[in-house]
Amino acid sequence: MSSLTRATTRRSLPLLALAIAAALLAACQKPAEPVAAKPADAKPAATAPTDAPTADKPSTDKPAADKPASDTPELRIATIDGKTYDLAEHRGRWVVVNFWATWCAPCIKEMPELSALDTMREHIEVIGLAYEEIELPDMQAFLKEHPVSYPIAILDVTAPPAAFDTPRGLPMTYLIGPDGKVADKFLGPVDAKKIEDAIAKAGGPKATEAAPAVAKGGASAGHT
Repeated sequence: MSSLTRATTRRSLPLLALAIAAALLAACQKPAEPVAAKPADAKPAATAPTDAPTADKPSTDKPAADKPASDTPELRIATIDGKTYDLAEHRGRWVVVNFWATWCAPCIKEMPELSALDTMREHIEVIGLAYEEIELPDMQAFLKEHPVSYPIAILDVTAPPAAFDTPRGLPMTYLIGPDGKVADKFLGPVDAKKIEDAIAKAGGPKATEAAPAVAKGGASAGHT
């Protein structure tokens, strides 16, 4: 290496060192670029449940409506005397279907008049449906104290006759016409006059026109 070259190199070294130092200094002073912050995990937005009730979606909690009673009810039931009462076999007469119970004071009060209608009016018959939980011997004992001329049946309170409305109160009485259709319905006590007035209103004979029966069909308090 010539003396000129060595001299040039020695002169260049300070300049190179300054350049490197300047570069390092610039690098230290360069502001760091902001690092984008990682967004925090967002909570999922609340959404309505897919099975939320809507205006046109009926609530399953709504009680079902009672099945309406038939206007031509059927009734076939065992009576306490071991026979079977079939309402269809009594077409041509006015039938009083009386829902009652031994604990019901108004029911007991109306029994003598219903019994008189059954016995004394040829065109009227009565069937008593005991709507209560009671054993047969207890019912028989009760009817010895309160005898009636018409048949009595004990209903299953968990499954009353489907063709009739479930009693909302006692006594409850239906008047069935000779054609088998419901002519009238009474919620509460009835008497002979109410029944005969309802028959006359529905086109049947008036009380003054009705011929009394003489021991109708041998009917007596023996139904007990």
